[in-house]
Amino acid sequence: MEKSCTLLVHFDKGTPAIATEIKEALEGSDVSAKVDAMKKAISLLLNGETLPQLFITIVRYVLPSEDHTVQKLLLLYLEIIDKKDPKGRVLPEMILICQNLRNNLQHPNEYIRGVTLRFLCRLNETEIIEPLIPSVLQNLEHRHPFIRRNAILAVMAIYKLPQGEQLLVDAPEMIEKVLSTEQDQSAKRNAFLMLFNCDQDRATNYLLTNVDKVSEWGELLQMVVLELIRKCAGTLVSLSSAPTAIRAAASTYCQLLISQSDNNVKLIVLDRLNELKSSHREIMVERIMDVLRALSSPNLDIQRKTLDIVLELITPRNINEVVLMLKKEVMKTQNGEHEKNGEYRQMLIQAIHSCAIKFPEVASTVVHLLMDFLGDSNVASAIDVAIFVREIIETNPKLRVSIITRLLDTFYQIRAARVCSCALWIIGEYCLSLSEVESGIATIKQCLGELPFYSVSEEGEASADASKNSQQPSSGTVSSRRPAILSDGTYATQSAASETAFSPPTIVQGSLAAGNLRSLLLTGDFFLGAVVACTLTKLVLRLEEVQPSKVEVNKASTQALLIMVSMIQLGQSAVLPHPIDSDSYDRIVLCIRLLCSTGDEVRKIWLQSCRQSFVKMLSEKQLRETEELKAKAQVSYAQPDDLIDFYHLKSRKGMSQLELEDEVQDDLKRATGEFIKDGDDANKLNRILQLTGFSDPVYAEAYVTVHHYDIVLDVTVINRTTDTLQNLCLELATMGDLKLVERPQNYTLAPESSRQIKANIKVSSTETGVIFGNIVYETSNVLERTVVVLNDIHIDIMDYISPAVCTDAAFRTMWAEFEWENKVAVNTIIQSEKDFLDHIIKSTNMKCLTAPSALDGDCGFLAANLYAKSVFGEDALVNVSIEKQADAKLSGYIRIRSKTQGIALSLGDKITLKQKGAFEAETQQYFHHKISHTSL
Repeated sequence: MEKSCTLLVHFDKGTPAIATEIKEALEGSDVSAKVDAMKKAISLLLNGETLPQLFITIVRYVLPSEDHTVQKLLLLYLEIIDKKDPKGRVLPEMILICQNLRNNLQHPNEYIRGVTLRFLCRLNETEIIEPLIPSVLQNLEHRHPFIRRNAILAVMAIYKLPQGEQLLVDAPEMIEKVLSTEQDQSAKRNAFLMLFNCDQDRATNYLLTNVDKVSEWGELLQMVVLELIRKCAGTLVSLSSAPTAIRAAASTYCQLLISQSDNNVKLIVLDRLNELKSSHREIMVERIMDVLRALSSPNLDIQRKTLDIVLELITPRNINEVVLMLKKEVMKTQNGEHEKNGEYRQMLIQAIHSCAIKFPEVASTVVHLLMDFLGDSNVASAIDVAIFVREIIETNPKLRVSIITRLLDTFYQIRAARVCSCALWIIGEYCLSLSEVESGIATIKQCLGELPFYSVSEEGEASADASKNSQQPSSGTVSSRRPAILSDGTYATQSAASETAFSPPTIVQGSLAAGNLRSLLLTGDFFLGAVVACTLTKLVLRLEEVQPSKVEVNKASTQALLIMVSMIQLGQSAVLPHPIDSDSYDRIVLCIRLLCSTGDEVRKIWLQSCRQSFVKMLSEKQLRETEELKAKAQVSYAQPDDLIDFYHLKSRKGMSQLELEDEVQDDLKRATGEFIKDGDDANKLNRILQLTGFSDPVYAEAYVTVHHYDIVLDVTVINRTTDTLQNLCLELATMGDLKLVERPQNYTLAPESSRQIKANIKVSSTETGVIFGNIVYETSNVLERTVVVLNDIHIDIMDYISPAVCTDAAFRTMWAEFEWENKVAVNTIIQSEKDFLDHIIKSTNMKCLTAPSALDGDCGFLAANLYAKSVFGEDALVNVSIEKQADAKLSGYIRIRSKTQGIALSLGDKITLKQKGAFEAETQQYFHHKISHTSL
């Protein structure tokens, strides 16, 4: 095993400095040159060089120096050099170091004493430390607080050594006396920390004795006290599962959650409560209201984590109290005191939504309150309310009439187009009685205002104004359109108001204040216009079933047709700078044709099939959530026949030496990918990359192990010549968000021998990176250094992303926000849309968010959304839209969107390669089949 490293200093020199130059500088009298030489020596040691010839020089010429910088570098040098021989015995020359350290501990300069005491905290050799203990204890009573606080830390470090309790038997008692008389806050904190780590009973007794003075202590000491309380509570939980112990720990955590003002402390406590919830849910249910009090914090992370914990602790007994608390919090967000009230309100609405779905009986108490927020300025929270209402009205039939009545009364307050679309769908599907249908039609007409939307005489004025203002811009209001992603993955045109050339007077008869639907239509949002047309069509079709008077039905149908024709006329006029999009135009025309001639089959599709699809979607969502809960419940952390290992009944270390060695070896093998189960040898062989050719004098191959945040290269180097290779070095460089942690050291390879060289590379983002480099060596026959260029190692993005799940609303929000898009054309000979989708899912390691029922059938078109998350928290969104052509080939596009450019490009390259690979493999299989068939 490689030795542990306690110090890491960046050193970016290609060739190491010559040892003789360092030696000459150390022997000189120039202090600055001596400092530079010590820095070079330390850097070389950290990069694998041994430099044994420097030790005596440093002892003779550096130890006597009085310069503080030199003394500090000397301690760093002593920290990293090997102090033991291969058999584990302390080297004899270390006695010289011991004498110097004793002198430093008695030095009249406080800085020299302090840094030496701090250095002792990093020594593990008992033979060196034992003669220094009397000098360390004398410094506990020094007049300077800098020395006292470092002396306390040195005592703690010595006491925690394997034989430390024998070296300092009464250390806790001494430190307790120091704690009772100490006045310096830092030294007092270190003393309490020593008792906390070495004798918790004394620390606890001291805390209980002085509990009234805790509020007067400094922040440093208070943080250690807080850690002691947390650890005691955590220890209580780990030692016992008795309800009394768990309740005591939960009570302590809840008190900390309420009393502490530091947000980091609150987050840590919430993590501990979440752990208790996983194993002791029944007891945590009793504390649900105490946990909810953490919502008073203005921090969104704390509020989000609190709600996540609470939602999993809801039972029929506490649901009413929880919902009442959440309602009060929603009402508080209306005052507008906090700048992030909109985001907090959105979280509360989602939490109430979850409560109402799990416990339908509380839906009636919250649905009308939340409907007041349909016109919220925060569009995200308003959309959540609309989705909540849409689900509740289907799952709670008793609330349908009251919800419809309230929705029709408040519809005019809605200002967001997406919220209007959802509300219109609810009106079109759930207005069933005659009065509801008539009220629905009247509400839509009122929000649209008087017709037409513009006058013909003013159309020419608008065209003239537009042409005039195209040369000289002024202020006004028109629309700019951009694509929006729908739930099925297809695109629609979404318009937004912006400042431009024409002014409101060109819009006649109904001003912008006439209604919300009219205002949105006049900004060019014709997707909403198509939704209005579909809603009116459903209402008129249903009116034919519930209205006995044909005259009234014809009147309503005529008014609906007039509205649709007016919308098309507006979209094709010059009043708006952009004409109506073809998709919205086709949908409105379809509605016109349906109202002119309606068949029974079409009526069934519009009035029944749409709602049945929604019911199916809800049932699939509920089934999916139920399966996830069952899967979590079936997770077993210990099998019935597993051995029980009582760690607390073992030795002080917890394991025997043999067990420790076995555990370390297994962990090392597991970390480097060498811990292979049966049948995994082929997988390991697949990860071996050839770096050089077989004819090169040095053959090299690498086994690449990818962890979350680092890459381990285990390079095997073989000398294929009959010469001894000297100063052989593996030089690596990276491209992309990769960084080499340390430079591998130089080696000497005997003829036809091999060497294992390990290199660690840090990964900072999900991006396809490249590792390249050379092997450089010297031989006695060739004066110049020989260079062997290595093959490049490409890091696969698939090692960093994993399938994940998010809601459709969250997917669409991220799709609209993310600025990087990579568009890949479909190029495959796979003829089945479903098979191609499965191939993409397998190739990209992503999760398909589209429900299986939405992918059933054979219509020649398929649209699906895929989602994955990287280990760095990055989101990867993919939309697959494919269509089968007349020649049975698939065409379409795969769109990738992400917040960063790297993941979009890397994932796009991966899909392109996988498509090409699949295409080639299928072509080969096809021709092989044809050849075999021909030969037969």
